[in-house]
Amino acid sequence: MAFGAVAAGLWPASQLAAQESLSFTSGGGKIVAEWFAAAGQTPGPAVLLLHGADGLTYGEGYRLAARVLAGSGFSVGFVHYLDRTGDRRVSYARLRQDFPKWRSTIADGVSWLAGRPGVDAERVGLVGVSLGAALGLDVAAADPRVKALVAYFGPLLEGMPGRIKRLPPTLVLHGERDPIVGVEHARAIETLLKRLGTPHEIQLYPDQGHGFTGAAQLDSATRVASFLGRHLGAKGAAVPADRIKAE
Repeated sequence: MAFGAVAAGLWPASQLAAQESLSFTSGGGKIVAEWFAAAGQTPGPAVLLLHGADGLTYGEGYRLAARVLAGSGFSVGFVHYLDRTGDRRVSYARLRQDFPKWRSTIADGVSWLAGRPGVDAERVGLVGVSLGAALGLDVAAADPRVKALVAYFGPLLEGMPGRIKRLPPTLVLHGERDPIVGVEHARAIETLLKRLGTPHEIQLYPDQGHGFTGAAQLDSATRVASFLGRHLGAKGAAVPADRIKAE
């Protein structure tokens, strides 16, 4: 994850948010949600962090990403939405049938997040990566409680342009050399956002693929913190350039 790969060098360990394992119920089952609380005045803004199709394969990267976001003033719920279907990774053979279940679980996750102690229910956002970005688009379109959306190299799935009637302010980040989710998806999302009249930003990285490295990591992390700061009202601290750690 673009945030996670740089996070270890941002702040001393003592200043990074502690991790707490929590859960909520969705579809009659337990969904794990790792919690990273931001320091500072409460109630404050919060986001759900949505992993990609690899599930927790790169879990430590996502956890570092969550700590960066928490350090920038946003409490984070890292939702293991694949718990809904009992998977460790996405089964592409069942993607179509499982997608609505994951979407429902993330919607339940928004309710869980909005009800957390110390969270301002009027300042809730979603940060999705790849498949998590597609799920974020679908959930944000249907839930006005979601006030900001960040989509890291996510696909615009078939049927979405006709189904989606509204979206919150959205930041789209994508590599032009992405071999998994082609950059045409980012441009299609941009077209949709323009048609809907949604405030949005898009950043395409010419030399990046499905995941960001080097300077693009720093740039994307800084853009996310700034974007969420504007739309959710936290400090949105920029990532210090002299503390970047490239992969």
